[in-house]
Amino acid sequence: MADRPLTLMAVHAHPDDEATSTGGILARYAAEGIRTVLVTCTDGGCGDGPGGLKPGDAGHDPAAVASMRRRELKASCDVLKISDLELLDYADSGMMGWTSNDAPDSFWQTPVADGAARLAELMRHYRPDVVVTYDENGFYGHPDHIQANRITTAALEMTDLTPKVYWTTMPRSAMQRFGEIMREFNGDMPEPDPAEAAEMAKIGLPDDEITTWVDTTAFSGQKFDALAAHASQGENIFFLKMGKEKFGELMGVETFVRVQDTTGAPLPENDLFAGLR
Repeated sequence: MADRPLTLMAVHAHPDDEATSTGGILARYAAEGIRTVLVTCTDGGCGDGPGGLKPGDAGHDPAAVASMRRRELKASCDVLKISDLELLDYADSGMMGWTSNDAPDSFWQTPVADGAARLAELMRHYRPDVVVTYDENGFYGHPDHIQANRITTAALEMTDLTPKVYWTTMPRSAMQRFGEIMREFNGDMPEPDPAEAAEMAKIGLPDDEITTWVDTTAFSGQKFDALAAHASQGENIFFLKMGKEKFGELMGVETFVRVQDTTGAPLPENDLFAGLR
């Protein structure tokens, strides 16, 4: 391994996903001299347009949104000191149930084998020691997140690589606190109806099922600034309203489930590279 640096590859669905769930680890490991590779699968064209225009609103232009979000993504990568950015550039599929799910060029409609073959080529090139993506439900059921999981799993099967593999998650204890803070910063936010609350309660995992807790407190400022680079997206405004101090308190630890390992590093662990250095 002396002929190449240790390498982390994060496979994400959209521009801004890299900052939300893995901004801390990307910044931390880059600072530690680890090569950080970000693969972004879609163009983000179903995101918000200028002025908060939503898909389907008059004047929402997916191509223009995709172009804007690519610029934001590159700015985020600069903030996080990401070594290499790779764009698969599939069309954003939108949320589950949207008509954009059915577009023939959408990521959701892309055959898994096709997407996996492109990702496997990148894996053979970078030879990651650690791979991070979403769980089988895409954390909260987003089709592009689910597809990212599928192509990552299939790509690994196409290679001879045996990296440590992690799925992003959140402890349910933190999800409850997250909801409280959201209401604190959004005074007019209505209480969720019981059915919605029940679904929200299923997101994340019980604390004792999380294998890996990585302290990224020292890099929470970079994570905040990376999200600020994606300020066109309405869902990020909540995080930015917090300010860096409160953001760091809430988002200073990133959590994962280890699903593949050949190192024998004991669990729970506090380092994705435990057993590799």
